[in-house]
Amino acid sequence: MSHPGAPVITLCGIARSYPMGDTTVHALRGVDLDIGRGEYVAIMGPSGSGKSTLMNLIGCLDSPDAGEYVLNGRRVSQMRDRDLAAVRNREIGFVFQTFNLLQRATALHNVELPLVYAGVGRSERRERAEQALERVGLGGRMQHRPGELSGGQRQRVAIARALVNQPSILLADEPTGNLDSTTAAEILATFDDLHAAGHTIVLVTHDEGVARRARRIIRIRDGMIEADSANP
Repeated sequence: MSHPGAPVITLCGIARSYPMGDTTVHALRGVDLDIGRGEYVAIMGPSGSGKSTLMNLIGCLDSPDAGEYVLNGRRVSQMRDRDLAAVRNREIGFVFQTFNLLQRATALHNVELPLVYAGVGRSERRERAEQALERVGLGGRMQHRPGELSGGQRQRVAIARALVNQPSILLADEPTGNLDSTTAAEILATFDDLHAAGHTIVLVTHDEGVARRARRIIRIRDGMIEADSANP
């Protein structure tokens, strides 16, 4: 989208530290960041830069020591674990490098799982999961198990699962890291299509080529935002 909407993610003064032996690691040092609805953003940084911590905080997998995080109008920085779990299930679709699919379950059942946790009825679950798989081009593979699918198809199942709850953001962690270059290009084309359809995508990557597919690149170093630029 060329004109992103109001911020779906707002971070103000976010700090996070971890004890490590006799020292304290300051993973994030007062990060301020807005990501608008409909944006396609890549987060980059070297190992130890804080980008994984930032991703975990955006994904409500961790909580900050200081600062405020507002996701889709809700203050989540001070929520308890149970409330954070509910936010994760409703507001965030996760796509991981390792797919994280149940090997004995069909593609359809894997995509249905977030709806099971959300208490959605069986018929609506099936319909929404089928629609999500159709969106990623797997309408003919719904009854296949992960072992019967290629790496690219498994990642598309994971993307469909991330989309099925109609989340506020799609959060992808190195989504092409385990794929060959041809398959990776297919997955990035899927993200392009999702962005064109209005989805908010935050992608964490080490790969400059992958990052260039996004419309904005945020570079993290030493727990702070080093650069934040639009992608030409």
